[in-house]
Amino acid sequence: MDDTLTLTEAMHELASAEDFLDYFDVKYDARVVQVNRLHILQRFHDYLTKQAPNLPPAEDAQRVIYRLWLERAYKDFETSDASTERVFAVFQRAETPGGGTSSFVPLEKVFR
Repeated sequence: MDDTLTLTEAMHELASAEDFLDYFDVKYDARVVQVNRLHILQRFHDYLTKQAPNLPPAEDAQRVIYRLWLERAYKDFETSDASTERVFAVFQRAETPGGGTSSFVPLEKVFR
């Protein structure tokens, strides 16, 4: 990866979970990533979305925080699995008005 890129530019260049983990120098087990790559990236995105209003303006500080959140997202799946972590809406169950539960996801929620 080109060291002259800004953090934002570099993030746009990364294409896979392994790319992100390598870029941020997070040690990982390839078997964990193979099974959970999308879940790890989504969890990382979720963490960053919650953290965004609190990010410091300095890019070096942001890079440290991004690394910490990516490492945490990866670790969430080292000892757990996708159905337990329920990162994606299809794994989340909601009470239905008639009783029971459903994992129905309205189309408008998919594209948010």
